Amino acid sequence: MTTRLGAAPYPSSLARDGYTAKWTEAHLAAIADQPLPGIAPIPSDWSDRRIAGLDIWDMWPVEAQDGTTVLFAEGRLWMALAAPAADDPEDRHAIARIHFMVEDATGFRDAGPAFPDGHTPGSREWSGSAVFTAATNRLTCWFTASGRRGEQTTTFEQRLFSAHGTLEWSDARPSVADWSPPRELVRSDGEMYVCVNGSHGAAGTIKAFRDPAHFRDPASGAHILVFTGSDARSTSPWNGVIGAAVSVAGIDGSWHLLPPLISAEGVNNELERPHIRYAGGLYYLFWSTQAKVFADGAPPAPTGLYGMVSASPLGPYEPVNGTGLIAANPAQAPWQAYSWWVLNDLSVTSFADLPGVLPGTPALDAPARRANFAGCPAPWFRLALEGATARLVEST
Repeated sequence: MTTRLGAAPYPSSLARDGYTAKWTEAHLAAIADQPLPGIAPIPSDWSDRRIAGLDIWDMWPVEAQDGTTVLFAEGRLWMALAAPAADDPEDRHAIARIHFMVEDATGFRDAGPAFPDGHTPGSREWSGSAVFTAATNRLTCWFTASGRRGEQTTTFEQRLFSAHGTLEWSDARPSVADWSPPRELVRSDGEMYVCVNGSHGAAGTIKAFRDPAHFRDPASGAHILVFTGSDARSTSPWNGVIGAAVSVAGIDGSWHLLPPLISAEGVNNELERPHIRYAGGLYYLFWSTQAKVFADGAPPAPTGLYGMVSASPLGPYEPVNGTGLIAANPAQAPWQAYSWWVLNDLSVTSFADLPGVLPGTPALDAPARRANFAGCPAPWFRLALEGATARLVEST
């Protein structure tokens, strides 16, 4: 079901505008009628691949404007959230920095923080996306500034920023020496989106205005950001949405806030790390969510990769596979991985979370979380997309 909202400034060649698709309990209930599209279990020795002393989680590749992953002579360049490994891995969210990661034939290696100390305006940096322009060696990063630099009490304030600079390589190590001052792109308006200003709360219950992911529409040329948001008009505590903003004047142009593309009002609190891919003439909007953030009393649904499909990047969207579920952690390891990112070639990455924790395990205390948290890139898998159908075709 879709609800049309107001029009907004973007090219007339975008045939659909201002629609919000509803993700409903009926979609969740239908998950039980289909085989679980379970991702292969992570091998028991996978945590041996972690980088000593460092937790790595949300990852995104440096892409060209058309969404293809850029291949440098040194390998593929990634950005990822990282933090020194603490006694409790849950503490990582309060000290997260965006790091460069280089992927080559030997795997991933850390290349240190992407931004100089004190350059970004939050007390920590949360997820985003990145685009490289080869002709000028320009790297543009969209990111979430969480909290405020210098705040005495850690808050969950979230703001969307971008910064750009010249990418350089030295001894196979990337760096950007001339980052521009961060520019705030759009602000939550308090009408369509909750203003997440200085709020407090526990993980899974906080409200959202984060995770900006860039997409350039090959049909219209418009630049679109999708992000994780919360519906300001909802009275439900489960009011997660996927929001959008558009620029018709390039990545440095003015960004205009649009109505949400997808709403999970009454169903789910967090539609995290959304991103769009264009395949087979259709637009696929992917996101990640966890079993624990679905509404009380809603049909059970697994932690996994979800998505909807549309003939236009701005909707209306309909759930892939009739339910939205595309890939889930296997039943025997329901917390093994999270934060999936679908690349342009339909290969999928994520991070290994708690791969050895079995279903029915009591809540873990901090030492148990530390002992079980992998905190490194998870094994890959690949998707096949055909219209409104998605399936897993390969795991590595």
